[in-house]
Amino acid sequence: MSLDIVPRQMEEARELLQKVYGYQDFREGQKKIVASVLEGRDTLGIMPTGGGKSICYQIPALMMQGLTLVISPLISLMKDQVDALTTMGVAAAYINSTLSGKEVNERIRAAKRGELKLLYVAPERLELDWFRAEMSELGISCVAVDEAHCVSQWGHDFRTSYLAIAPFVRELPNRPIVAAFTATATPEVTEDILKLLRLQEPEVFVTGLGRNNLAMSVLRGENKREFIMQYAANHTHQSGIIYAATRKEVDDLYERLVRQGLSAGRYHAGMSDQERAAMQEAFLYDDVRIMVATNAFGMGIDKSNVRYVIHYNMPKNMEAYVQEAGRAGRDGEPSECILLFSPQDIMTQKFLIEQNPQDSERKHNEYRKLQQMTEYCYTNRCLRNAMLDYFGEQHEDQPCGICSSCTDERELVDMTVDAQKIFSCIHRLRERFGVGVVASVLKGSRNKKVLQYGFDRLPTYGMMSERTEKDISEQINMLVAEGYLALSEGQYPVVRLQQMAAEVLKGKRQVMQRVVRTVSQAASARTRDGHRRQALDSGPSAMNETVFEQLRLIRRELAAKEKVPSYIIFNDATLREMSVVCPVTERDMLNIKGVGEVKFRKYGAPFLQFFQNQNIDSFAADYE
Repeated sequence: MSLDIVPRQMEEARELLQKVYGYQDFREGQKKIVASVLEGRDTLGIMPTGGGKSICYQIPALMMQGLTLVISPLISLMKDQVDALTTMGVAAAYINSTLSGKEVNERIRAAKRGELKLLYVAPERLELDWFRAEMSELGISCVAVDEAHCVSQWGHDFRTSYLAIAPFVRELPNRPIVAAFTATATPEVTEDILKLLRLQEPEVFVTGLGRNNLAMSVLRGENKREFIMQYAANHTHQSGIIYAATRKEVDDLYERLVRQGLSAGRYHAGMSDQERAAMQEAFLYDDVRIMVATNAFGMGIDKSNVRYVIHYNMPKNMEAYVQEAGRAGRDGEPSECILLFSPQDIMTQKFLIEQNPQDSERKHNEYRKLQQMTEYCYTNRCLRNAMLDYFGEQHEDQPCGICSSCTDERELVDMTVDAQKIFSCIHRLRERFGVGVVASVLKGSRNKKVLQYGFDRLPTYGMMSERTEKDISEQINMLVAEGYLALSEGQYPVVRLQQMAAEVLKGKRQVMQRVVRTVSQAASARTRDGHRRQALDSGPSAMNETVFEQLRLIRRELAAKEKVPSYIIFNDATLREMSVVCPVTERDMLNIKGVGEVKFRKYGAPFLQFFQNQNIDSFAADYE
C-alpha cells in the first residue's frame, strides 16, 4: 500500500463526515480508528458511550467496496441506527425478529444487488446455516462488531451467540476486515475480545472514556427518596434516567414521581413486552421525561439528550456503571451522573449474585468486581481518574475538576491516630475477620461474636467507643479504597493490612481524610452548581434558551411527521448551536455541527425560515 493512500482516504473520509454527518473533523480517537480500518487492519476500539463509535465503521463502510455487516445485540439499537442513517441518505437496513420472512428475503436480495452499504443483524442469526449461506454471497468487506464485550464471559453482559462470530468470519469466501467496538472493557476482557473474535494483528485503541461533559458524583448518606423527588422536581424540563436495583424500588419511585405530578415512566423485566415497548417509545419521543428502570433498560438506546443519570443503588460493577452512566450527554452537552450510595447496596448486590445460578469461578469474579465498585464509592480520589485506572486507559494524573471528589469543599483532616487504632485492631484479630467485626471490637460491642471469641479482652476493644459502628465501618472502607487495607474476595471478605498500613503504624506516614459525609444537600448542590457554572460561562443567554425551546417545537413536529424520535432529526447540541448562531443562509446552516447536506435538504427549511422571519436584534432587546 502506497504511503499516501491513507492520507488521501482520510481527506475523503473528512469530506464525507462533513457532507453526511455535518461535522468538520473527527475526534482524535475516531481519527485513529477510521484510519486503521481504511488501512485494512483488524481493529478494536474501546470508546465511551456517546463517543461516536458508530461513525468509526459507518464512514469506512461508505468508502469501501461491498457491504459492511454490523453485528448488533438489540433490536432497538438497530432501528435507531438505521433510522439515523436513512435520514442522512445512507442506504442501510436491518434484519431481526420484527420482520416477516418475506421482508428478510427482500432485504437480503437488496444487499445482493449492491443497494445497501450497511446491514445490521443480531448475533443469533449467525448460528443459522441458511443465513450464513446467504451472507457468503454478499461480498462482505467489513464485519463491525458492536458491544464486543459480550463475547467475554468476564464481561458484564456475556452472550454465547457472540462466540459464533469468529467461525462465521472464517467461513466467508474472502475474509473481511473485522472491527470491534465497546464502551467498557477491562484489560482482561480486552484480551478475551482479541482472542475470541480472532482478530489478526489488530490495532487496539482505548480512548476518551473520561468524557469531559459528564460531572460524576458519588453521594453517601443521602435520604435517597427525598433526593430523587427534589432533583426531579428541579429538572422537569430535562430527560433523565433513574436506575434502581430491584423491580420493587422501580415501582415505588415511579409511583411517587407520578403522584408528585412529574412526567415519569418505568421499565423492568416484570412488565409485559407491550408495556415495556410503550414506555421506551414514550421516553425516546420525549413524551415521558424521566425513566425509572432496572439495568434491563438502556442498552442500545441511542437517545442523545439525556441530561442526567441517577443510580439509586450502587451497580454491581464498574463496567455496568460506566455503561449506564454514559447514557447521559451523548450529544456532548453538560450532563450529570449521580450515584447515591449506602452500605445496604453492598448487601443487595451480594444477594443478587447469590440468586444468580453460575459456576463458582464466575461468582468469585462477580464478588471481586463488586469490591472494586465499592472502593470507587468510597475513594477520595478524582472519580474520573479512578475510572480510567480501572479500565487501563493511559492518562495524565490531573484532577478533572468537576467530579464530587474534586469539588468537595470539606477540609482534609489528619486521621492518622484513628487509622493506627484500626490497623492495630486488624493486626490483633490476625487479619481473619471482616469490616463488621473490626468495627464491633473498636466500638466495644457486647454482641455474641465479640464475646464468644474473647475479643472484649483485646487491648483495642472499645478504643473508638465514642464513634458509631457505622462510622467506623465507613472509615475502614475508605482506608480500603485508598490502598491502606485490602479485602479478600468472596461473599464474606476478610480485611487485611497492606504495606502503607505498616508505614502508618511505624509513624512513617500520615493518613489524611475528609470527614465522613452525612446528609449533605448543600454539598451535592455545590457539585451541580459548579458544573453548571462552568457549562454556562460561555453558554446560552435567556434569549438563546427561548430560541432553543422554539427550535425544539419545530423539531418535534418534524419528528412526528417522520415517525422517528426527535434526536434523529437534530440532536440538542445542534439546536443549541443554532440558537446561538441564528443561521439565515444555507451556508450558515451547513456550518453548524450535525447539519449535513442530506439532512439540510430534508429538514433545514423550517429552521431556516424561523430565523429568516425573526428580527433577532429586536428579539434580543426583550432580554436586555
